[in-house]
This record gives sequence, structure tokens and C-alpha cells, in this order.
Amino acid sequence: MALHSLFGPSKDEIWQQIAKDIDGEFIDRGFWKTNVLRYSHKEWELLLDTIHRDKMTFTRLRVPFLNKDNLYFKIYREGFFSDIGKFFGMQDIEIGDPRFDDNYIIQSNNNNKVRKLLKEPKLKMLFEMVPKIHVSIRKDEGWFGRKYPQGVHVLYFEQTGILKDKETLKLLFRLFTEILDQLVHIDSAYENDPKMKL
Repeated sequence: MALHSLFGPSKDEIWQQIAKDIDGEFIDRGFWKTNVLRYSHKEWELLLDTIHRDKMTFTRLRVPFLNKDNLYFKIYREGFFSDIGKFFGMQDIEIGDPRFDDNYIIQSNNNNKVRKLLKEPKLKMLFEMVPKIHVSIRKDEGWFGRKYPQGVHVLYFEQTGILKDKETLKLLFRLFTEILDQLVHIDSAYENDPKMKL
């Protein structure tokens, strides 16, 4: 029995197919670097890749954009630890949609803007369709990581493991493009090219 039939298609095979399906570009960066999937939406370039940290592999989707008003948010599904966090006073913004409020933790530096962002039904639907969703806006890559240029922030998704589910990955790209469009709509992002490559 061939390994291919035992384990199914590899990450690279699946990501190459997704690149074809969404009109993106799969880039084989050789043995020493992780391969990536690039996708362009208007002036933005989305990058899907994997990263190894603390002996674990993570799949991440990132896109730099020009943040107009320094908006920050973090949106993720509720779980056991978030219930404990809420008990101890962790921020959880409610948007007035009980179904969404009951299932997601929303944190932001601007409650009104994040409520405007999540007013869009299509956006909420896409959040609900992606399991294990955890999306945030980052202004850098942490203490020892890369610092982004002034005004450039990164819309960021990360999940433990190698994500190979085609439909979930395609939904992630749709979700990110919808978030970017809505950020422009609510006047929190510029539609211009941020002139930063990941």
C-alpha cells in the first residue's frame, strides 16, 4: 500500500490545488524554507504558511494592511479557558447578536468599531463556518520578532498543526478578504498597498 493512499495527499499537494482553485500562487521555497501560498485581493497580499515554534507546527494566514485608526481586535471561539477568563474579568465585547455573543470572545481597543465590523451578516457567517477560528490584528511579531513599519499592521490567523482541509482553507481566505473590505468600509483601513512583504 502506498503512503499516499494511507495518509492522503500532502500539505503541498492540497495547497497547490487551493492555489489553482482561488487563483493564487503556490511557491516552493526549497528544502530549508517552508512553502507558501500567496493570494492577492485588491492591493493586499495574503500569505498562508507554516511555522515551527516550541517543537510544534502552526498554520498561519497573514496579510499586512495600513491601519487608519490603530484598531486592534482579537476574535475567537469560546472554550473552557475563555470561560475561566471571563469569570476573572477578561474583556468580552458583546455585539448584540446572541448567537455570536454566546460562541465568541471579542476583544478590542474600540468597541464601537468592532461592533460595526461585525454588523455585516456575511462576515459573521464566515466566522461561524471556520472551526477553531482565532483572528487578530497585530502591530508586530512579539518581543523578539519583526517590527512592522509605522501604520502597518497584520491581520493574523494561527492554528496548531498543519491545516490541510481544503474547504476550511478556502473559507479562511474568503473571511480575510471580507474582513479587509469591511475594515475599509468602517474607515479603519486604507485600501492602498502597505508596501510590506511577509
